[in-house]
Amino acid sequence: MGFVTSGSTEGEKDPSPQVEEIRLRTASDLMNDDLEVATANGTKLRTVAVNLLYGRFQALRDITLEVPNLAITAIIGPSGVGKSSLLRLFNRMNDLIPGVRVEGKVEMDGLDLYDPAIDVVELRKRVGMVFQKPNPFPMSVFDNVAFGPRRHGLKDKGKLRELVEISLQRAALWDEVKDKLNQSALALSGGQQQRLCIARVLAVEPEVILMDEPASALDPISTMKIEELMRELRRRYTIVIVTHNMQQAARVSDWTVFLTMGEHREGILVEYGTAGQIFMNPKDKRTEDYITGRFG
Repeated sequence: MGFVTSGSTEGEKDPSPQVEEIRLRTASDLMNDDLEVATANGTKLRTVAVNLLYGRFQALRDITLEVPNLAITAIIGPSGVGKSSLLRLFNRMNDLIPGVRVEGKVEMDGLDLYDPAIDVVELRKRVGMVFQKPNPFPMSVFDNVAFGPRRHGLKDKGKLRELVEISLQRAALWDEVKDKLNQSALALSGGQQQRLCIARVLAVEPEVILMDEPASALDPISTMKIEELMRELRRRYTIVIVTHNMQQAARVSDWTVFLTMGEHREGILVEYGTAGQIFMNPKDKRTEDYITGRFG
């Protein structure tokens, strides 16, 4: 039985205060629309029996899952279980770490992303990434957003201006910076900088957006704007987010993946399903214990 519908039993720790906030979304829409959203558009990303090793250390073991298209998938779990490593499999950012080895299959639209013939630069155009801390380039707001399209060969100034405006609009930032396009991006607030980084990703017209703790360094108001933006963007893009914040995972995700640590400190997948299923009726007691705060 899921934690949302059951009380604590004698000898058990009461669920943490975050449960009440999760209940609010659960009661309103977790079970109403998540299954439809999570399955209506097919599968975008897939892993099959994936093992990830850094030298002799195994970071992930036997990870098999499907990421639905045009939905938000949240990866949750304790620190050190390989959530970010799993996220980076999808744009091969782990390739930059010496001694890394990937076994098994990682696919997008049925294409093996670790086939030697894959153009990794093109892959990272199709699968963009937003990092934990905002990382705008030390240049103007306009040039930050235009950077990727220019690198990919767009020279037409009119088309470039149009693309910058569209990207900033989709990142819910245009109205705040339309009169500051020539000012340094470093002068923006932290929340604005993170939305600028999202606009920079959108400008290269990706299919998938990976977000690694995108709001953990932001204040609550900026966090709310990022979450609202994610829900809007999932109409056009497949989004995968890593988060330690259970309230955030419950608020924004359509699909949730729970990882924990195996006996050799490697990350293992416990279960995944719609957010409604994971937060209301988890199948594995380890999942229930984690999301109720009994262990972390």
